[in-house]
Amino acid sequence: MGSPSGPPYDPDDPDRERRERDTEPIPRYRPDDEPGRGPDMTDGPFLSDDVGYGVGPGGYPGEGRAGRTWDPEQPPVISEEELAGLRADAQGMAPRRVLPLEDEPSSLVARYLFPTERYRGEWKRHWIHLTTPILVGVAATFVLGYLSGFLAGQDVGALTTVAVLLWFAVMGWVAWRVADWWYDRFILTNKRVMVVSGIITRRVAMMPLTRVTDMKYEQSPTGRALNYGTFVLESAGQEQALREIKNLPNPNELYLRVVEEMYEPQAVEARLGKEADEAKADDGA
Repeated sequence: MGSPSGPPYDPDDPDRERRERDTEPIPRYRPDDEPGRGPDMTDGPFLSDDVGYGVGPGGYPGEGRAGRTWDPEQPPVISEEELAGLRADAQGMAPRRVLPLEDEPSSLVARYLFPTERYRGEWKRHWIHLTTPILVGVAATFVLGYLSGFLAGQDVGALTTVAVLLWFAVMGWVAWRVADWWYDRFILTNKRVMVVSGIITRRVAMMPLTRVTDMKYEQSPTGRALNYGTFVLESAGQEQALREIKNLPNPNELYLRVVEEMYEPQAVEARLGKEADEAKADDGA
């Protein structure tokens, strides 16, 4: 008797056994049939790429074969082997030098940081930024000093007084420029870069790191000799308040710091955590 949906049954058919074998249903594994498979992963084998997704060998969501828990709200855990590249390479060579991270912001900078922002460092501009006021002050001292001495010998007391007052005015301008240089800071956090400047009128310019589409620094021959440079930040071709920052010290190390913060923030956090643990261990010892 044949099947209502197939050909008539023929006991002498030589292909009957092969046809029946080919049409047998494929058995499906239950979740507990094979180690490393969970109730949501019965449609295929467990792959190494599944670490961190789905259900792992322990049957817990978000846990893979390596036992790592994946949480979208938490940064990934970086192992000691992954951090080894920050200390030395396979040939034993030291990694590229990066400026040490400051512990706490100064009182000048702390007022501009919000509570969830993580401070990475602040820098004053290179002393070359003071070249013009220093040269003006030195020239004024020599010229007006000679002039006041000459006028004093000519018995013209009023002109001598004017020369001395002019010298005080020039030196006051020089002191103002030095103070402005002292209060001018370039600031890096885990979310943005800022430049704070001004003594009486304070100016705060900032750019989120997520909006930085291109960054470069330029060094003139003098800048290479004295180790300073100019940073240029681009943001999707738009005009922004913070684009060119001149006369920053250690531009190569500072460039690495900003790039690391943009592309490897987890490595920064892991390095900071390990340094904090080592410091605590040293204090305990």
